Amino acid sequence: MRYWAAAKAAAGTAEEPYAAVTLAEALDAARAAHTGNPEFARVLLRCSFLVDGAPVGTRDHATVPLSQGGTVEVLPPFAGG
Repeated sequence: MRYWAAAKAAAGTAEEPYAAVTLAEALDAARAAHTGNPEFARVLLRCSFLVDGAPVGTRDHATVPLSQGGTVEVLPPFAGG
C-alpha cells in the first residue's frame, strides 16, 4: 500500500506491504496495524483508492480483488488537482 499526503503522515510511512485478497481486508489490516493513531482511520474514511492503477470509485471494497504483488494507492482529498 502506498500512502500519499495526509494518509502518509497519519501512517508514519510512505508504504507498507499487504497480505489480503480484497481491498476491504487490506484496509482492515492497515487500520489494525495503526490502532495507536486514531487519525489514520479517520483519514482512510476520506480517501480514494487505486488498485493496480485502476480507480476503485464507489465499489464495495469487499468486492475489489487484490493481486499478489499489486499496488494499492491511498489518496486523500487534495486541492489544486
